[in-house]
Amino acid sequence: MKILLVIPRYNLTNSKRYNYSFPLGLAYIHSAIKRAGYDLDCMNLNHIDGTISDLINRKLSNTKYDFVCTGHMCIGYHNIKEIITTVHSHETSPKVILGGAILTSEPEFMFNLLKPDFGVLGEGEITIVELLKNLKEKKSLTKVNGLIFKDLNKKIIITSPRPVIENLDTLPLPDFDEFGLAEQLENSCSNDSDYHNFLDTPRVYPIICSRSCPFQCTFCYHSLGSKYRVRSIKNVMNEIKGAIKKYDINALLIYDDLFSIDKKRLYDFCDEIKKEFQHTKKPFFWGCQLSVLNVNEEMLAKLKDSGCKVVSYGFESISDDVLKSMKKPITAEKIDNALKLTLKQGLAIQANFIFGDIAETKSTAYETLNYWKKNCLGQISLDFIQPYPGSEIYKHCLRKGIIKNKLDFLKNINTRYFLNMTEKMTDAEISILKKDILKATTNYRAHVIPKKITHKEGERHAILVKCPFCNTDTIYNNFRISNRNYFSNLIICRDCNKRFIVISKLKKIINNFSHLIFPLMSLYLKLKKKIKTSKL
Repeated sequence: MKILLVIPRYNLTNSKRYNYSFPLGLAYIHSAIKRAGYDLDCMNLNHIDGTISDLINRKLSNTKYDFVCTGHMCIGYHNIKEIITTVHSHETSPKVILGGAILTSEPEFMFNLLKPDFGVLGEGEITIVELLKNLKEKKSLTKVNGLIFKDLNKKIIITSPRPVIENLDTLPLPDFDEFGLAEQLENSCSNDSDYHNFLDTPRVYPIICSRSCPFQCTFCYHSLGSKYRVRSIKNVMNEIKGAIKKYDINALLIYDDLFSIDKKRLYDFCDEIKKEFQHTKKPFFWGCQLSVLNVNEEMLAKLKDSGCKVVSYGFESISDDVLKSMKKPITAEKIDNALKLTLKQGLAIQANFIFGDIAETKSTAYETLNYWKKNCLGQISLDFIQPYPGSEIYKHCLRKGIIKNKLDFLKNINTRYFLNMTEKMTDAEISILKKDILKATTNYRAHVIPKKITHKEGERHAILVKCPFCNTDTIYNNFRISNRNYFSNLIICRDCNKRFIVISKLKKIINNFSHLIFPLMSLYLKLKKKIKTSKL
């Protein structure tokens, strides 16, 4: 059997792009299939110019494949649909195996919608190998846990859930060679993400050190189950040492939902990573996501000493009533403590306040917004909750009829139109809140026009920027700008580690009036949706 693993596009473009988060889930699937001895090719659509259909048709015409595997989250619906449709329409007729949160979150609905031949639900490393083995040996699939497929009578079969993988150290390390990680690293720019800002030649390695999360927030969906499991520090360090040798990395992007629940393990990691990079004698940095539950000054000092520069938190709201509704085991007091301690330590902070929970009221919303204005120095992002499929608030929206058409919602999930799922706020109050958030972001988050922009090559530029917090002039070489007249980028000062927005003159002028433009855009989207509905 010959298998093709397709990495879907993560940017809405037909041109190659390298500023995307590397697909660790598919990388683990790739390694599991390879370890099982199957003949496997990989195709990363992000690194090739052309339409999805043209690229896949060309690949399938050049090589006869028995199976094509792919996967994504729900926001990738359109790309996954095009991949599967293209594969099925090709004359060689390979079978499609689909996995990831896009399928696991709504198995039967998504299976009928996307029409793969086989679906892998939940953690896929063991399931995919058992599926391929049974297909090769022409055995029944009903005893393979974690599958969805159609039997000979076209009836959908969902087998027993796959138990989570208890010992993550038993999994083969992700093999990024065929994914084109080296190519991505060579093309990384200093403004691709927070983890790239600190160096002109960032070589950021993606890694996951644990799976799932011990908490069950209502807006979050855990496609890998709810049981929190960790890799041993020895296993993690073996991967990092290999990455240093193979890819010459100088930064770590830790994907874990939560990295600090075990304080001793966190400190052990700090000791080992500091020792490793001291040995290599090269600049490096890393970042992770902590919980405000157990963060303290000692912990932050330990992180900083070991090379950590970015700390992420799940703040969400400053209202205890809203936090309780979200099932977050934290309080406004602990959020305030974590914010102040992190700023005091001089670490870059990455967090969000998200509005629109079921329990949100006008009072709680402005309690959070006013706290943000007074305390956050523009370091925390502001957004609205999105009811992603599989989450508890998504199910609430279905029960209450807030989401009236699942397919329509799924197709438009990327357009960021907001569904009012609150029980005590009117649509008019939500609209005013949106406008006030836009106005606050413009007025309270520092926007800086570069003092100088020098073109280097392609989209790469050098920009000279003065930090609005410490007044340090810094040149960010290798800075990606597609349009010099219209751009904005959230970046971090390399001296004081505070965030601010670097922006073009034209974009800044438009931003100053965004709170006036927003109502017109909302009206346009409503009219567009109404016309579309009337045509249907």
